[in-house]
Parts: sequence; C-alpha cells; structure tokens
Amino acid sequence: MSGLLELDGLTRRYGDLTALDGLSFSVPSGRVVGFLGPNGAGKTTTMRAIFGLTDLDSGSVRWNGAPVRPADRRRFGYMPEERGLYPSMLVGEQLEYLGRLHGLSRSDAEAATGVWLERLGVAERAGSKVDTLSHGNQQRVQLAAALVHEPELLVLDEPLSGLDPTGIDDIGAVLVERARAGCCVLFSSHQLDLVEDLCETVTIIDHGRLVAAGTVDELATAGARRLVVRVEGDREAGWAVGLPGVAISEVDGGEVRLVLEEHVDSQTVLAAAMAVGRVTEFSFARRRLSEVFREALG
Repeated sequence: MSGLLELDGLTRRYGDLTALDGLSFSVPSGRVVGFLGPNGAGKTTTMRAIFGLTDLDSGSVRWNGAPVRPADRRRFGYMPEERGLYPSMLVGEQLEYLGRLHGLSRSDAEAATGVWLERLGVAERAGSKVDTLSHGNQQRVQLAAALVHEPELLVLDEPLSGLDPTGIDDIGAVLVERARAGCCVLFSSHQLDLVEDLCETVTIIDHGRLVAAGTVDELATAGARRLVVRVEGDREAGWAVGLPGVAISEVDGGEVRLVLEEHVDSQTVLAAAMAVGRVTEFSFARRRLSEVFREALG
C-alpha cells in the first residue's frame, strides 16, 4: 500500500470570507501528518475538499499525481468531527453496510467489521444502536467505519476529542499502525502534546494559508535558543520579566521556558535566577509544538 495526496493552491471563498487561500501541502504514505490551526483556520473545509464535499474556486486535489476520481475516494477513509453514523442503526450492521458501499463483498464486509470492532475494543457492542453508546465508544465505532474497507488514505477531523487516556492510546496506536502499513494519515487536533507524540510531520494553517510545515524534529530545533529554568519556591517567574533579549514563552507549574536572542549570554540568565532562589533546573531545550504553533500564528 502506498500513495501520495497533494493539495495544490486550494482556494475557497464564501462571500467576503476566504476559507482557503492558495493552500498547498502533501501527505505521503507511511507517515502520520498532524493538521493544525486555530478554529476557523480552514481545516475542515480542506478535509471536505479532499472528498469532493466542498467546491473549490481554484486549485486541485491529486492522488498519486492525477486528479482525484470518485473511484479513488472509495479507497479513502474519512472520520468527520460531527459523527456521520446512523444513530438508530445497529453498530455491526452499519459497518457492514459502509464496507459494502466501499466495494467489499458481503462476506468481506462482515469479516472486516468483526476485525475492527475487536481491534478497537467494542466488539461486544456490535448489536447495540449507536446512540446508546458512550462518547468514547462512538468515537471508536466512527473510526472503525473509516477503516472497515482498509483505506489507502485516512483523514480524521478531531478523532481524539473527548476521549479518556485509554481511548487516546488505542486510537493513536491504530493511526501509527496504519501509517506503518503504508497508509497516508492526516488528522487534525487541538491537543498539541498528543500530536507531538503521534506525528512525524506537522502542517499548520491560519486564515486558509500555510504558515508552517515540516517534521516535528525540524520544527522543534529551529529558531532561537530555548532555556528551561525552575527556581525553588517560585511559580510565577517574575524574575525573568524584563531581562534584556529574553522573552517568556511559557510558565507551567514553576517551570519557565525562555527564548533567548542570539547575543544573550545564558550565564546572565542563570545569575538572575540565582538571585531569587535555589535553581533546581537550568537546561537548553527544543521548542514544544505549542510554541511552534503560537509563533507560526504570530
């Protein structure tokens, strides 16, 4: 299984609102690609465009170098943020029906349904109606619906939303497993720490435009130097406010992450911290994805 999804110059306007503004990026097989942006950035519009559910004013969506055809989309899997399942239909029957819509035989659809319900931990709910399931189990069934036909491209809009830690681990493991099997995986999430753990590559958009893209390692090591400092008994890091050439990126539980301009001597920062109290942590660090995100948005 291999493939390449390419989005080239996607533009979509709704009156005075520009939802997509010349957006271009690609999703290669074998990688989990995180698709990030603030609310209203154009993520859902982009995902719907991949499936032909949104008309474009200009630009193209290509699969393996050619414009996407209806036959190609039968090999795609989509998990929308707003669930697309029939609430009063039995879980097992629904997945078999969706599998057949994607071209599986009755026996293959039945077998695949059993495999994915078991893999996602909801096999015992095959005879239940969707609207009787918990939020987490509905998420699991929605993912099974996107996977039942073994898609070559998997697109998921906020698949981790509202899940408990076990659910996040289970669904995250499936995404990585699918990528390793050669699938193209694109998913959006506001949970940046989870994206950082799951993804090899990240694409960030804002106002329908690409603002940052690259591997997690590339983005984490780019830019100015970062210092992580912790002073015993100090949770606000007020000592760092106003230090020349030093900006506070994050303060979390007494740990402060600082961004240093090129000319700043780290020993000057250490001296300022020691003047306040005992320094228990002082080290250079990579950029967190949350920092990459905020800085990309300006």
